[in-house]
Amino acid sequence: MFGIGTGELLVILVVVVLLFGAKRIPEIAKGLGRAAHEFKKAKNDLARESEELVANAEKHAAAEDKARNDKPEKPNAG
Repeated sequence: MFGIGTGELLVILVVVVLLFGAKRIPEIAKGLGRAAHEFKKAKNDLARESEELVANAEKHAAAEDKARNDKPEKPNAG
């Protein structure tokens, strides 16, 4: 896991417990979980919106191409 061994991981956990206290760790984890959920939700919404924009742009471009192709060409006066 990221090149961290068991000993290093235990030291990190002990430092976290000492800094924040055992009672605050669940609150911090809950807040991180909510933040991760909101981030994932925002990412999915952004991906969905961008897919909709691309689909609408493709429809608009296809409609413009069809309109151009359906117009009779004017003869050159040259």
